[in-house]
Amino acid sequence: MDGKKERRAYPRIKHKAISIQVKHLDFDTITQSLDVSASGIYCKVKKEIPLMTKLDIVLALPGNKSESKPVLLNVEGVVVREHPVVHDGKIDHYDLAIFFNTIDPKEKQLLVDYIGRVSS
Repeated sequence: MDGKKERRAYPRIKHKAISIQVKHLDFDTITQSLDVSASGIYCKVKKEIPLMTKLDIVLALPGNKSESKPVLLNVEGVVVREHPVVHDGKIDHYDLAIFFNTIDPKEKQLLVDYIGRVSS
């Protein structure tokens, strides 16, 4: 162990199975999760979104084995980290870290349960 204390309140997992709709004013896109926790999500988008921008987000959690349709969660988030990813001298996309500043407690519990199910 490197001696650093984990500061996250919720575990984060690398997970690419959650579809995400990200909306803000004239920006509306669908992307996939790169990693996720109950307090936020990391993803990539094609357009630069400034830090502290408030976003409307719909998370589509894959259904469990007995349920094939996804579970949709509507949350509000804030961009807390953003950086361009450059390939061959051009910006390919932007990686975004989004903090969920507004999430219903029941939806948060659904997300916690989902993360627990896929990480075990």
